[in-house]
Amino acid sequence: MSQEDLAERTGYHRKTIHRWETGQGKPRKAVVDFLRLAASGRPPRTDGPTQFTFIDLFAGIGGTRMGFESAGGKCVFTSEWDKYAQITYRENFGDSHPIAGDITQIEADVIPKHDVLLGGFPCQPFSIAGVSKKNSLGRAHGFADETQGTLFFDIARILRHHAPRAFMLENVKNLRSHDRGRTFEVICRTLQEDLGYHLYTGVIDAASFVPQHRERIFLIGFREKVDFEWDDIHLPDRREGPTLKSILHREDGGEAAEERFLDASGGVLDKYVLSDKLWQYLQDYAEKHRKKGNGFGFGLVEEDNIARTLSARYYKDGSEILVARDQGNPRRLTPRECARLMGFDGPGRPRFKIPVSDTQAYKQFGNSVVVPVIRAIASAMAPHLVAEASVDADQLGLPLS
Repeated sequence: MSQEDLAERTGYHRKTIHRWETGQGKPRKAVVDFLRLAASGRPPRTDGPTQFTFIDLFAGIGGTRMGFESAGGKCVFTSEWDKYAQITYRENFGDSHPIAGDITQIEADVIPKHDVLLGGFPCQPFSIAGVSKKNSLGRAHGFADETQGTLFFDIARILRHHAPRAFMLENVKNLRSHDRGRTFEVICRTLQEDLGYHLYTGVIDAASFVPQHRERIFLIGFREKVDFEWDDIHLPDRREGPTLKSILHREDGGEAAEERFLDASGGVLDKYVLSDKLWQYLQDYAEKHRKKGNGFGFGLVEEDNIARTLSARYYKDGSEILVARDQGNPRRLTPRECARLMGFDGPGRPRFKIPVSDTQAYKQFGNSVVVPVIRAIASAMAPHLVAEASVDADQLGLPLS
């Protein structure tokens, strides 16, 4: 197999494989076993034998699931409370198991046994925007937020009951500094000291994969000591990352028709262009805060730029990502472009189904993970999760070096 073939089949970067081949670096044993398995013609794939099982908590519309399925995982349980997100999730994954609702109402013993727990627990109690809003309303945030902040402890009780081999949790970058670091300290102490997991944490900016500046913190844990390192997660050079041109509608008639977003000539529908009133309001708002020395304002982008973070409030005015046009007012991204911006759509894959209204779609993509980021994490974790990784090399008829 060529380096390119092996990179494509395993998820490891070609440069990494080149370093191993030339002796500039040495793969760990678990990685070697994983590569032997891939070279045997049996790489982890969702249309083949299951390599490991996982549960999808706070599942949203399934971005985390997509990433771990690409590494050979099989989802055996899903929990998502939002009824509109459930519609989108079910439309795209089908499933033999039902989607469970509120995780706080689900006893741990009814959740199937699994190898990996995955969960992007709600971030509003810890996000900069969420904390600011709650402070202005005189409401609690973080663990004091009764409705969302304590949901981490539902993750902890499930980990305690099932003791899966590993977990991956996701949240906003601000989780690390919330309440002067005390919130993050409680989480880490619970995972390490109370539950006994070996913990690895880090912040990843999705701009390495998609044209969007989106920083999220990830917590990865293994029950047993493994030779995993954070650097095992391959992140492409951000300087070589894609620009908005890669996700915007072509508008020249060369894109497959999708009447919901494009007109007969392939142009984006007028409903996504800002009205004169809204565009003037956003400009006046930005100018008011500029005079005060604040950074509040809209984000106007062109096709060679990368965007700000797509948020769940994008449906309100689209102000954080406004696409400049040759003539007239700027426009919002369409939900299809949001699907591309978050990595749900990509070359060689069927279009992600968007069965809900634009308003709900914007909320769902704004609350989602970036799929290629999850895929990179899953690829790095997979060598330590693949059930067949311990297979004897002699049985595969492969060289030992």
